[in-house]
Amino acid sequence: MATAIVMRETGGPEVLRVEEVEVPPPAEGEVQVRHTAIGLNFIDVYDRTGLYPVALPAVPGREAAGVVMAIGRKTKGFRVGERVAYALPIPGAYTGQRNVSAARVVKLPKGVKDETAAAIMLKGLTAHYLLRRTYRVKRGDWVLVHAAAGGVGLLLTQWARALGARVIGVVGSAEKAALAKQHGCHHTLLSGRDDIVAGVKALTKGVGVHVVYDSVGKDTFFESLDSLRPLGMMVTYGNASGPPPAISPLELAKRGSLFLTRPSLFVHVSAPADYAAAARELFAMVTKKKVRVRIGQRYALAEAAQAHRDLEARRTTGSTVLVP
Repeated sequence: MATAIVMRETGGPEVLRVEEVEVPPPAEGEVQVRHTAIGLNFIDVYDRTGLYPVALPAVPGREAAGVVMAIGRKTKGFRVGERVAYALPIPGAYTGQRNVSAARVVKLPKGVKDETAAAIMLKGLTAHYLLRRTYRVKRGDWVLVHAAAGGVGLLLTQWARALGARVIGVVGSAEKAALAKQHGCHHTLLSGRDDIVAGVKALTKGVGVHVVYDSVGKDTFFESLDSLRPLGMMVTYGNASGPPPAISPLELAKRGSLFLTRPSLFVHVSAPADYAAAARELFAMVTKKKVRVRIGQRYALAEAAQAHRDLEARRTTGSTVLVP
């Protein structure tokens, strides 16, 4: 048995309840992981509210780190006691113990702590595909990052700067602006106070940025499009304020033959080899200290509902972990 957070209906944070769940022995091709830290992400909110439908009852959570406790038949490459982490396309991480496909588990190097791994598997792999595959950022590019003081934002800004880009971050407060500048932003703009498009154009001498990474969605969609230079790429990868509006493709032509994409992590890492390679590159950025992971909040697993409230109210900075 393991303590878990279970949702039997969709709705507000109050649907997240503490229960005891049975954990069977790992099946063939699986390892059983005792969690030491669990990552909190906005996708957990989407699952909880029903924006992303999941079969109920469900245990939320897509990423965690821990220790291998048992190994299923014909499962190779792992031993009991090894430190590991994972990110999965299906929920189930808000629990003390869980069976996971060995193909989706990666070993942790000595330089990466459990809490760090739990905080970056989903967010760090997201930053990886956004910067290295969706739009391959190169030296001299201008990059605009919304929610730059959030979990993915702080990773994006540091990594983009390490690649030689000029980074503009959009944040919600002066405190978050200071944090974003400490984590790679050359410039910051405050949502609700600054004219984002005018600010971007001023910083880029009227041209606009090469790429926008927008996890906010509805509230920032058009200002993101209008911040791009001709042939720029709009990457909408989240819906924190709600899904972006439907638009005519002609809107992209009118703004300078723009590119628009809505990518997702697990398409990029569906092949085990791609998944392992992305994790290795991510861990290398951490161990080389080119990317620093800021865990701004820690909650006991039983406090998951409060963690969701704080995340939705934008009271969090950096990454958040739940501790079983």
